[in-house]
Amino acid sequence: MRKVTGTERADWQARAEAAGFTFHSMHGEPYWDETSAYAFTLDEIETRLEDPSTELHAMVREAVGRIAGDEAQMARLGILEEHMDFVAGSWRDGEPELYGRMDLAYDGKGPARLLEYNADTPTSLYESAQFQWDWLEGARDAGLIPEGADQLNRLQEALAERLAEICAPGEQLHFAAMAGAAEDYATVETMAYAARDAGLGAHYVDMGAIGIDPSGRLVDAEARIIGTLFKLYPWEDFLRDEAADALAASGTRFLEPPWKALVSNKALLAVLWEMFEGHPNLLPAFLEAEIAGGTPAWDRAEAVGHFAQGTVRKPIFSREGAGVRIVGPDGAPLETSGNATYDAHPMVVQAHAPLPEMDGFRPVMGTWIVGETCVALGIREDRSRITQDLSRFKPHYIEA
Repeated sequence: MRKVTGTERADWQARAEAAGFTFHSMHGEPYWDETSAYAFTLDEIETRLEDPSTELHAMVREAVGRIAGDEAQMARLGILEEHMDFVAGSWRDGEPELYGRMDLAYDGKGPARLLEYNADTPTSLYESAQFQWDWLEGARDAGLIPEGADQLNRLQEALAERLAEICAPGEQLHFAAMAGAAEDYATVETMAYAARDAGLGAHYVDMGAIGIDPSGRLVDAEARIIGTLFKLYPWEDFLRDEAADALAASGTRFLEPPWKALVSNKALLAVLWEMFEGHPNLLPAFLEAEIAGGTPAWDRAEAVGHFAQGTVRKPIFSREGAGVRIVGPDGAPLETSGNATYDAHPMVVQAHAPLPEMDGFRPVMGTWIVGETCVALGIREDRSRITQDLSRFKPHYIEA
């Protein structure tokens, strides 16, 4: 992996605006940034990022199987008792999953390490699937990158294939996000395009406009019954809403299914370490409430130096780096997110894997899983040790 300084395409901003990519710049800072790109070898992509991500997802599914059959385990992950059967039942019934994004620390030398897995409401979908590919084709044509350069990116095609696989021919799907959030709308619109490519119907609905009809069915603003709902709204919030009790009885099929509440949950990191301690792509992780008196696994991790770079404390439910605190090996704070939105949630403590610093920025590898397979890579970088909501999205290519 290397960071390559380059030249922006002269028309990139006009192309972004024409495509509806209106959030390419935010708060006076670029979000999309093609003044440089990350270059990889094919072997590196396949053996260090793609294959390990697919393997990690298989491990996640094994962990879900263990958690969903045990109410005590679900309680550890913050699942409310009144909704445990709804969550576990969706796993027992084999309700299909759609997609997710793993965030990995990778320095081009050692193995990629899983920082967290957003498998419920991951954004940066449009820029990963669409505009990044637009950059690759345009940069190749303009001679800005090698002619034979490729990209780990079949995200749009894989989403269409997956939706065709898990939906009935011609099925009508609703796609919901909170009104007024440009990035969220871009995500659901990208997903809706994939649905249309799969021969399915796609209807947008504002999350706040979803209602319940007299028979208990979820309906959109035009009183149409919502048979299948893709919602860019996290399960930990959905299950705490006033109408949460109506979800199980509504008859609606959800994408992502309720069992994804067990995956897009940082407490899962502790379960993975318990089940696969020492795996090269995992970091030691523990629920903070369970390590006050020490645990054998914590003692082993400490003994072999897993905390030599310090620890990271984060809420089990959070977004965009909110509530994260990095502490050095001496206990001194290294960096803290200023956002306390999720501080009331239980915390997980994970060994710190410092991100590599490249030209003043620290990149996080975002590997996209569709179904059960890694299909794409999107990279965000930040000046901070904590990747937050003002990070930059960087394109990548595979060297021929």
